[in-house]
Amino acid sequence: MKNELIVQKCMKCGATVIVKDPCNCNCGLECCGEKMVTLEPNTTEASFEKHIPNYERIENDILVTLNHPMDKDHYIQWIALVKENKVQVIDLYPEGDAIARFPYIPKSTIFSMCNKHQLWSKDVD
Repeated sequence: MKNELIVQKCMKCGATVIVKDPCNCNCGLECCGEKMVTLEPNTTEASFEKHIPNYERIENDILVTLNHPMDKDHYIQWIALVKENKVQVIDLYPEGDAIARFPYIPKSTIFSMCNKHQLWSKDVD
């Protein structure tokens, strides 16, 4: 089973939703009177800001960090760890740190959500 995270975003107001148990009919959710867009995670860094999560294993945990600004208008909204059908999300806030700690789960995937540059991911070894 893949480590999927289905994230939909309203292109008008910027709201994001993590979709659990999708019906696989591509019907989508609506916000602001329009269908929300399903985001595909980026895995290649192409900008000055760092969006791809980095992690360091510390005993039975991983410490996830991003070298990314955490300004009021540009920040990492959340970091998630996904293994098959289990999702753990840590919400982040402007002017805080882009850091999260999760249990070490081999072959899981880390996702990060930037309010301007969308969804990013990295696999855990």
